[in-house]
Amino acid sequence: MTKRRLTPKSGLMADFFDALNERHVAMIAAQPVFFVATAAEGARINLSPKGYDCLRVLSPTRVAWLDLGGSGNETNAHLLADGRITLMFCNFQQPALVLRIYGRGEPVVAWDRGWDELAAHFTLLPGTRQIFDVAVDSVQTSCGWGVPFMAFEHERPSLLKHHARADPVEWAGKHRTRRTSIDGLPARATARYIAGDPGTVPD
Repeated sequence: MTKRRLTPKSGLMADFFDALNERHVAMIAAQPVFFVATAAEGARINLSPKGYDCLRVLSPTRVAWLDLGGSGNETNAHLLADGRITLMFCNFQQPALVLRIYGRGEPVVAWDRGWDELAAHFTLLPGTRQIFDVAVDSVQTSCGWGVPFMAFEHERPSLLKHHARADPVEWAGKHRTRRTSIDGLPARATARYIAGDPGTVPD
């Protein structure tokens, strides 16, 4: 595995890798939240936080995460238009560390050929609309000294409850119409309601 080190004048160091290693995977698994950034020419940059147990490292050069229905579908549209994506993970405990995955991704919906292979890695949650499949181009780690200490309490169940209580026909009809981004870029909409695996609906 290739490792490159960038040392700015400040003395703080950033390391680049061409794939994820075991330490990276362990750090990712310990984080309750991560962040996703995408962009496309002429469009707003999109940045979204992601919670729940929804990310899987499939190999040193491939990751995927389960996406639930939300207010928009920006990541989907940006990946169709541009393909580039950055995932960021912050360790809010010790040791201080920020990890970024730079790659190229694509949305996979329930009727796509690759769905069954990807979905087998996850517990499907209520309102699942797609899985994002990301090929890792490079990995960067940096000091994370400016990231505060924070303690995780518990997941917020609101989104899962919202989807679990939805009428499947109404849900599918609403999400079927989400075919563009806020900037008018085309997106692949889903029209299939997924109720989630047993035990995934909060009390």
